[in-house]
Amino acid sequence: MTQPETPNAAFVEDNTTPRPVPLCPEITLRLADEALPLWTRTEEALGRMGLPPPFWAFAWAGGQALARYVLDNPPVVRGRAVLDLGAGSGLVAIAAMAAGAQRVLAADPDRWAIAAIGLNARLNGVEVSVTCEDVLEGSDRIAARFGTILVGDLFYEREVADRLFPRLAAWRAAGATVLIGDPGRSYLPKDRLVRIAEYGVPQSRELEDMEIKRTAVWRLA
Repeated sequence: MTQPETPNAAFVEDNTTPRPVPLCPEITLRLADEALPLWTRTEEALGRMGLPPPFWAFAWAGGQALARYVLDNPPVVRGRAVLDLGAGSGLVAIAAMAAGAQRVLAADPDRWAIAAIGLNARLNGVEVSVTCEDVLEGSDRIAARFGTILVGDLFYEREVADRLFPRLAAWRAAGATVLIGDPGRSYLPKDRLVRIAEYGVPQSRELEDMEIKRTAVWRLA
């Protein structure tokens, strides 16, 4: 996979500050100091281009829990090719490399996320490949290329969940390990999953409804 150019790195750097991730302090990310001001600036700067909100500027609860699980359970990624879906800041991808993954591809449709992932990977001394391509469209090839597929906090909209879950189920049936970090989003199909860990994740009140968000890691059965 060709690594795209990241001409948006300056915007990411100007609007974030390096700081340790609360649940994974061994990882440092460029994070926004406040949610609402950056959201507003992003809408003003990027809204005309139809780009998504700056999910890449925050360590979301599902991603933190999944990254913590990977760091504490290296065998789930060690020596494997790993796909991080909806990678955002790159937290989960970085955790997978730190835990001994052979290689990691971080997939996110937002070019600013791609820039953030590159900056954050360098900040942590790891190499992560990135793509803006819709990997769900090439779903037949995914299970053959990746032994572990990681999904942090993507079940927040029905449309996304309805498109994502059948692909995950197909990849699991083809032999891939599928792990999901989720803080109780409405569209997570829990009846198809096995809970394997749970964490109390520190979160900003600007992002979530509580300062400590109970967040689970699930395995697709």
